[in-house]
Amino acid sequence: MSAAQETAAGEVRMAALGEHDSATSSADDVAVVLLDSAGTVRGWSRAAAELLGRSADQVCGQPVAKLLAEPVRGSGTHPRDGSPAVFSGRVAFRHASGRTVEATVDEVPLDGSSQRVLVLVPSRADGAQEQGSSLLTALLAQSLLGVVLCDTELRIVRTNIVDEVHGWPLLRPGHRLEDVMSVADAKDVGEQLHRVLDTGLPLLAREQRMRAPDGSGLERSVSVSAFRLADGHDRPTGIAAFFADSTRQRRARRRTEVGHEASARIGSSLDVTRTAQDIADVLVPALGDMASVEIAEAVLEGEEPPKVIRPGDWLRLRRVAVASADGPWPAELVPVGGVIPRFPDVPQVRRAAIQGDTVFNTTRQEMLDLLGDPELIRAVMPARGHSAVVSPLYARGLLLGFVAVWRTGQPEAFEQEDADLVFDISSRAALSVDNARRYTREHRAAVALQQRLLPRATTSTAAAESAGCYVPAGGGADISGDWFDAIPLPSLRVAFVVGDVFGHGLHAAATMGRLRTAIRTLADLELEPGELLIHLDDLVQQLADEADPEDKDTIGATCLYAVYDPLTGSCAIASAGHPGPAVIGPDGTARPIEVSPGPPLGVGGMPFEVTTVALEPGSTLALYTDGLVHRRSRDTDRGTRELLDTLATLCRGDGTLEEIGRAVMAGAAEPPPRDDMTLLLARPRLLPAADIADWQFPDDPAAVAEARGAVARRLAEWGLDDLTFTTELTVSELVTNAMRYAGGTVRLRLFHDDATLVCEVRDSSNTQPRLRRAQAADEGGRGLFLVAQLTRRWGSRYHHSGKTIWAEQPINGDPEPPADPTAAWDGDAL
Repeated sequence: MSAAQETAAGEVRMAALGEHDSATSSADDVAVVLLDSAGTVRGWSRAAAELLGRSADQVCGQPVAKLLAEPVRGSGTHPRDGSPAVFSGRVAFRHASGRTVEATVDEVPLDGSSQRVLVLVPSRADGAQEQGSSLLTALLAQSLLGVVLCDTELRIVRTNIVDEVHGWPLLRPGHRLEDVMSVADAKDVGEQLHRVLDTGLPLLAREQRMRAPDGSGLERSVSVSAFRLADGHDRPTGIAAFFADSTRQRRARRRTEVGHEASARIGSSLDVTRTAQDIADVLVPALGDMASVEIAEAVLEGEEPPKVIRPGDWLRLRRVAVASADGPWPAELVPVGGVIPRFPDVPQVRRAAIQGDTVFNTTRQEMLDLLGDPELIRAVMPARGHSAVVSPLYARGLLLGFVAVWRTGQPEAFEQEDADLVFDISSRAALSVDNARRYTREHRAAVALQQRLLPRATTSTAAAESAGCYVPAGGGADISGDWFDAIPLPSLRVAFVVGDVFGHGLHAAATMGRLRTAIRTLADLELEPGELLIHLDDLVQQLADEADPEDKDTIGATCLYAVYDPLTGSCAIASAGHPGPAVIGPDGTARPIEVSPGPPLGVGGMPFEVTTVALEPGSTLALYTDGLVHRRSRDTDRGTRELLDTLATLCRGDGTLEEIGRAVMAGAAEPPPRDDMTLLLARPRLLPAADIADWQFPDDPAAVAEARGAVARRLAEWGLDDLTFTTELTVSELVTNAMRYAGGTVRLRLFHDDATLVCEVRDSSNTQPRLRRAQAADEGGRGLFLVAQLTRRWGSRYHHSGKTIWAEQPINGDPEPPADPTAAWDGDAL
């Protein structure tokens, strides 16, 4: 527009404004449009551009009809010049963004010109302003919802929060956020409100913690919603914030969460101490600042506490779990593991102990007045504790202990709902504690049984030294039927056994004990490894037949049986479905021993192949169960390689077998294994050649005297002259019987270690020698009887062809004299 037109337009604006409500419009809001006689826009004010979002360049020269959102209602032509008429009144225009803008239009003709001016005053919803004013008045008048109006600096302009609530500071115009809440909370809220100012995006139902600015610890929770206030040009003028107190809802929600966590967490362990610690950890810091759990000592031992607590009696309690939100457990309080001092016999304590009542909201002074013992209070109650809930652990009519939770830092006292929650948690936890107590009792009995069934961990004989290690599944939480054994055999030999019974629990441990006893019995018969496993397989089948039909398929075991001979350095091995052993050479090189395993025990009908290997002096034999190789990897080959690498590394050091075994198990037992792990390490020894004498004699009675002489000379060389008489007599009887009943060449072998002298006579007969009573008038039949009376023990073992009869004598020890010197036994072979 030209200057003259702008001046005229300004006069028109002021005149038009006078015809409208000046309270709702200003001169700057009035838009002016200049039209020619054809209805084409020739002039466009800045207010018009702001109103419709279109610049003068975009509009001038265009028909005004294009700016209309809908046809103008009216008819005819302009009464003066016949140009198109424009409806005067409320007209809907189309904004550049596409939305509709309503304005009140007045047409003003220009003197002396066919042009005319349209004056557009933005429509104001007269009712909307009145409704907005009524709404604000109503919001500020009610007390259920807090309303705060702030300016752009977040200073309070108006609010309906004018009453003091629970000691909270009053809100007054001019206050800032930090005047009514802690600095940290004010900063948090301020960041959220500034974001609303900057972006225009509302804040809806945000949960906000508000702590008092005076450091008293008072805390409230509010739900905050905020909206940006703007003027007619969408410029921010402040914030409207709405607050709803959600403290009780938050506390109720917190109690619900604590209850859910308690249900999910407490009872997951069958350990009394772990269960007690779970109780304390659930309560702190969610419900209190400090908590402790005391359990009766009888419960910790797996036993039941007294069913009746008589007047004057005191349940001996031990503190087993604590939790503190403010740092370490105070030194002045009874520590974990400490015994709780005896409490006075007062009604409140008795009701808690006998009836299971919960005591809550008890202050330190109230407890002092109740118990009357400052030292007791100092030992069991936190110095800053101002509110407490003490609830008994009561299950099946038995008092198992107590749970105590204190508030020290949180200023609010416990409410009845809090006490009810602690009581509910304690009631459910008591059942878990009682279950853990029962498990402790049964588990200790099972572990004691299993430990009684296992042999000594370490042995040392002339043949080998050994060390066994056993780690039950679950880090001790479970027991099974894995076992190891080192069995001394006649002739200074030794048998090594490792086995794994199917299943877990007491029945597996009992089966293991029966199998171990059977193996020791069969081993004393000096059966070859393969033959021993056949007999053991028959036994397992018998056990399966004796079991209930539904358990029949679960009876079985794997077993590895090896016999080492220190005279030859050979080791005979047979396996019933068990992993083969490994050997670590003197140079530290580890390799598996290839065996041909038969089926597991209990399958039946299959032989067991025997593998014989030579073991070098200084090597280490390792027998193990599959739990050890499956520990790190389900790939058996990979697990075996890892075990061999570990053993090779450890055996290169100077550690004992026991230390090596513990190191292997320690590395494999974390985290707790899912299957039992057993390891038997043996370091075989070779009997020196100088301690062995070996002869062969022809089938000639005259050779008996030669044998006696050779034995006497060798005993003299060994310095064992005190055994000459008994040894000569033993050799004479055994060699004579071999020549008489077996025939052929007789082999005599004599050897010893530091404690035992062994005499062996081998012949070609497979006839079983046996003792029988000889009559008084019999001229013979007393040979084996004399051998049995003069030696510590005797026996025989069989080979593929022939047998060996042996007798052992203690060195530096006299055999016991015969109980009946006149008795005689026929030692003749049948």
